[in-house]
Amino acid sequence: MNLINMDAENRVVLNVGGIRHETYKATLKKIPATRLSRLTEALANYDPILNEYFFDRHPGVFAQVLNYYRTGKLHYPSDVCGPLFEEELEFWGLDANQVEPCCWMTYTQHRDTQETLAVLDRLDLDTEKPSDEEIARKFGFEEDYYKGTLSWWQHTKPKIWSLFDEPYSSTAAKIIGVMSVFFICVSILSFCLKTHPDMKVPVIKSVVLRTAANGTDYTVDKIDTDAHVAFFYIECICNAWFTFEILVRFVASPNKCEFINSSVNIIDYIATASFYIDLLLRKFASHLENADIMEFFSIIRIMRLFKLTRHSSGLKILIQTFRASAKELTLLVFFLVLGIVIFASLVYYAERIQANPHNDFKSIPLGLWWALVTMTTVGYGDMVPKTYIGMFVGALCALAGVLTIALPVPVIVSNFAMYYSHTQARAKLPKKRRRVLPVEPTRGPRLPGQGALPGGLPGPPGMGPQHRRMNAVKTNHPKDMLGIGPKTGALGVTASLNPNGVGLDTNPALAMGKPKLEFSPSQVNLAQDSGQCYTTLKSPIAAATN
Repeated sequence: MNLINMDAENRVVLNVGGIRHETYKATLKKIPATRLSRLTEALANYDPILNEYFFDRHPGVFAQVLNYYRTGKLHYPSDVCGPLFEEELEFWGLDANQVEPCCWMTYTQHRDTQETLAVLDRLDLDTEKPSDEEIARKFGFEEDYYKGTLSWWQHTKPKIWSLFDEPYSSTAAKIIGVMSVFFICVSILSFCLKTHPDMKVPVIKSVVLRTAANGTDYTVDKIDTDAHVAFFYIECICNAWFTFEILVRFVASPNKCEFINSSVNIIDYIATASFYIDLLLRKFASHLENADIMEFFSIIRIMRLFKLTRHSSGLKILIQTFRASAKELTLLVFFLVLGIVIFASLVYYAERIQANPHNDFKSIPLGLWWALVTMTTVGYGDMVPKTYIGMFVGALCALAGVLTIALPVPVIVSNFAMYYSHTQARAKLPKKRRRVLPVEPTRGPRLPGQGALPGGLPGPPGMGPQHRRMNAVKTNHPKDMLGIGPKTGALGVTASLNPNGVGLDTNPALAMGKPKLEFSPSQVNLAQDSGQCYTTLKSPIAAATN
């Protein structure tokens, strides 16, 4: 009997999310400085009647937590999201880095997902309209918003910014976005077409000739060709729109430093500035021979195509994919350069071993071009090896190029698929979600207090509403069920009380040991003087006074 009693004393019952777990107290002491290693009966979540500790936490995760105490190995449940698992481990006071290696890859997937979602948040792909408070915080006049003292400009500035920088914010913004895309496409098309020979007009110059009779005659001579004048007017109109757009967006931008340092805006500045510099050079420096060199810098205008990223989420994802795959791209370039240098040197000496009068590889730098074309599987055919050893080197170069390019490409494709799938999933999520309000605990802490009986009669300690279930002495302990005997009060009486009124007397689990109360003589005398008491307390008090 003593052995059974000692075993019952060493066990503890944990009710986690409605599922009861039973283990030894010594098991919970294996990992010190955790929540389960500091369990005492003075805690608020201890139930003296059921003799268990209640935790309103995830029961599935707790099964792995308790197994960690038993075996010393922490495994990750596959049916639980990673952040929830981390939150549960933090509640129980455990370190998430103790997850076993077999579960580590599965467990850390949520961290990659969180990084992806953070990147998508920075890309600002959502089309949800922000609230007035968020707009005020973004533009830096949050205090005036709360005070209700917003000026006309503070009201107008966010609207102007939305019109020119957020194409999906309103119908007017969509119209301005379409206009911006139209001018970009027209500018690029004009830049390309004006170089076509059929789109150029000859530059005519009058030449004075001397006739045989010492007279003068005039003729015309074609000295150059220039683009049609219509392209100049098209460029003027397009760049007028780009200038107006830059100025308006700069004035209405919420953060001037971010606006200036933006890569897309820098391209826009340079492209627009190149047009005006070209105009000035044509006007005041047309006599210089190197004045046309500025036309080379006008190629930056093609980079305006990157402005379309503001209107297309797919382009944003593509650019972000290259950023995320920078390590793989660097590795690809490194192996390409390594292979190019090796095979260029090999083919140069391989072509010189045998007699080869038509040798195309006069030097190693020329071999670099051949190796690059071969490894990238382009193969122009302008340079080919003629000897058998050179052909063998060329075959190795082609195979190495295929393998070198094929290895990093799947990583880049997977990054793009990951960003694109998350973007599509975010687009299908509801924009507004139901808020979950925090719920206050229904039971207060187990502090010593004194309740009141009906009619204003002070009751024994612990008879208050928040201690309703704790009034009974912990006689439901396993040692009481084993027949060791109840405790008797100061007057030698034992009082039986059902705090809830019903249920305990008929509960099979509690039939072996009913909850009991002890009363001190002062409490009994107080009850006699008042003459008011619960009917369930009347017989014990009467027995005590007799």
